[in-house]
Amino acid sequence: MVNEPPGARPRRRTRPAWRGRPALFIGIALVLAVAAAVLVPLLTREPRTERAGSLVIPEGWRASQVYAAVDKALVAEPGTAEKAAGTADLPLPAEAKGNPEGYLFPATYPVTSATTPGSLLRYMADTALRRFGADHITEGARRNGVSVYETVTIASIVQAEADTVADMGKVARVVYNRLRRGMPLQMDSTLNYALNRSTLHTTTGDTKIDSPYNSYEHKGLPPTPIGNPGEQAMTAAIDPTPGAWLYFVTVAPGDTRFTSSYTEQQRNVEEFNRNRRGAPSD
Repeated sequence: MVNEPPGARPRRRTRPAWRGRPALFIGIALVLAVAAAVLVPLLTREPRTERAGSLVIPEGWRASQVYAAVDKALVAEPGTAEKAAGTADLPLPAEAKGNPEGYLFPATYPVTSATTPGSLLRYMADTALRRFGADHITEGARRNGVSVYETVTIASIVQAEADTVADMGKVARVVYNRLRRGMPLQMDSTLNYALNRSTLHTTTGDTKIDSPYNSYEHKGLPPTPIGNPGEQAMTAAIDPTPGAWLYFVTVAPGDTRFTSSYTEQQRNVEEFNRNRRGAPSD
């Protein structure tokens, strides 16, 4: 993912006469000499590290998390995979400008002794390019008035923001509705990406940081995806659930409220804050 060796055929045992024993001793000496000649190189050869297994990349992981996992799987120095990403000639769209974020497709990848960081990252990017280049995704992006790369960016936000798979289509719709109204997205997930963290706690100071990923200060999509989305998030991005929602907040696990009313959103946010005050800290 071994065949048993065939059974040895029994041989007739003969007792050599005295005059045949010197020939027998010479034969034994020759066999021992050959065995020693073979054994010495085996003992002096440098040991080789064997790698066999697989590497699982979960949906939503950022490139930095993928790099760290690749380094660990290949027993490489930290930073090796990130460095390889810049020299591996990954198959990326022109819009990516060499940044593989969003195109390190979440899946299970084989790892062998022949695997290198560059070859593994190329495998991921090849998989993403093949999946994201499918006709239904191209058509869906065109229908929504965005490019495939922008669709991947939207899917990465959906992957990070949706509490459940069932919510993904609604989150995608909120993104499109706000973009079309010229409203800033105001997504905490983009701030988390800028700050290289993952938290539900966002402060007013966080919303003022100087970053192109600050979707409170900047309108439109962030300059790149903020993670590597999976199939379900991409499906939501090309076929969002119909609705007029402009706001959402997950007030409790499994309970995400969507609304087009700012007043109702404020009530939902207050409920979220009450629940947060009564919950253990992150």
